Amino acid sequence: MIIKLSNLFILSPLEQFEVTSLLSFNAPILGHISLTLTNLALYSLLILFLILGLHYMGNNETKLLPSKWSISLESLFSSINSMVREQIGTSNEIYLPAKRNGNTL
Repeated sequence: MIIKLSNLFILSPLEQFEVTSLLSFNAPILGHISLTLTNLALYSLLILFLILGLHYMGNNETKLLPSKWSISLESLFSSINSMVREQIGTSNEIYLPAKRNGNTL
């Protein structure tokens, strides 16, 4: 296996946005289906598994006291929610999920 040095370095600033094929599978089933794993799909799958893992670890089942993972998940949601609310203003809050207290929806 030969590794080119030009593949290890970014030669252009726009090269970081290129979608490249990492793994390809061509199957002569149902009209030659081609499945390809790109760098964008790999990053998306990685983030999906990280988020699902965090939600799985933060699942509190029916326990009364939250676990450390549950507290971290709620803190993450609260931080992102407050940043978004500060940026969009009060007039556009209709596009956000409703709060869980009795005052809204």
